[in-house]
Amino acid sequence: MAKLTVRDLHTTFGSVKAVDGVSLDVRDGEFLVLLGASGSGKTTLMRTIAGLEKSSSGEVMIGDRVVNGLPPNDRNIAMVFQSYALYPHKTVARNISFPLEAVRTDKAKTKERVEWAANLFGIGHLLDRKPRMLSGGERQRVALARALVREPNLFLLDEPLSNLDAKLRHQARHELKKLHHRIGITTIYVTHDQVEAMGLGERVAVMNFGKIEQIGQPSDIYREPANTFVARFMGSPAMNLINHGGETLGFHPENLLPVGEFQPDPDSLRLRFLVSGLEDLGADLLLYGSIPGSDTSPMGEGVDVIAKLPARLVTSIEVDKEADFFVRERYVNRFDPVTGQRSASVAA
Repeated sequence: MAKLTVRDLHTTFGSVKAVDGVSLDVRDGEFLVLLGASGSGKTTLMRTIAGLEKSSSGEVMIGDRVVNGLPPNDRNIAMVFQSYALYPHKTVARNISFPLEAVRTDKAKTKERVEWAANLFGIGHLLDRKPRMLSGGERQRVALARALVREPNLFLLDEPLSNLDAKLRHQARHELKKLHHRIGITTIYVTHDQVEAMGLGERVAVMNFGKIEQIGQPSDIYREPANTFVARFMGSPAMNLINHGGETLGFHPENLLPVGEFQPDPDSLRLRFLVSGLEDLGADLLLYGSIPGSDTSPMGEGVDVIAKLPARLVTSIEVDKEADFFVRERYVNRFDPVTGQRSASVAA
């Protein structure tokens, strides 16, 4: 295992700044998630760390060693891609053993490591099968086992769960978290999925246009986004942003509550909410609508005003009618209407 240090890293493709001055410290044994939309630079940053892309300037250190000039094979890293990239003509055992065979590890050691990795992921019974005989979840486990068989210092995962269905993704997230607790390898995980980021990361780095907008514990980023970009990106549904009384206010859908079913505090933000639609999720209801007299598209990008409520507590809300809602003051974020930066934070 090893810590990772990135200092003022730039990776450019012609005039495009794919990674634009990123600095990052990842602790030995930490699980860090790079979160961002397509084109945000998260995958290029990881590929530059791995040596698959050449940096234009800056420094990458794995442990105490600067690795900028080293090829990927000499960085002692393991990487799992979205496609898994398994060899279709090789058995599961030979797919897992390939990194060891490439460095001429002796047969006894190779067999021992393959069995260890296969058992770690519960695929020991699949060693004689070919990839075409496996399910998507089993292929993903083979790719992870192959990555770990060499005992890397750094584990890099690029959207490894995106090809799985929703149920398998949930299960795989749980298994990855348990795996990290057991083996403790320093891990960088790339995703565009906020749920994955919140569920897996000890810390999350939110990226946009090659820069890190905010880095911190998932709950801190969710509760106190650094700016309106992060506020719009984190959460599902995302934070509501409205211009109200000359300032930009942000609050999560679950904190927009109807008066009557819930009782506001004296200092709560009171709002008149015109409900235009309802989505029944079973345990929860999503109410879509607008705040009359407020601008619900601050900073040039429109966002829906949404309330997320426990279905069992909602009895009197009607579509196409106005109702009194409120947000408790401790859940209100305030953002500079010009810069978009948070100007006040919610209470702990």
